[in-house]
Amino acid sequence: MAKCTICGNKIAELFLGKLKGTIIKKEGKSKQYEVCFECQKKFKNKEEMLKEIK
Repeated sequence: MAKCTICGNKIAELFLGKLKGTIIKKEGKSKQYEVCFECQKKFKNKEEMLKEIK
């Protein structure tokens, strides 16, 4: 199970191992950050989510 990069909670998996959330990347970087559905609702766009990543 993956953990949310912002809040640290476990992310639920759907059918065939898909995450119930989203995956974002910083421009020019190859590292991916998993974000849970709850944090995705709190932070409406990608820029806000990237600011909150620790």
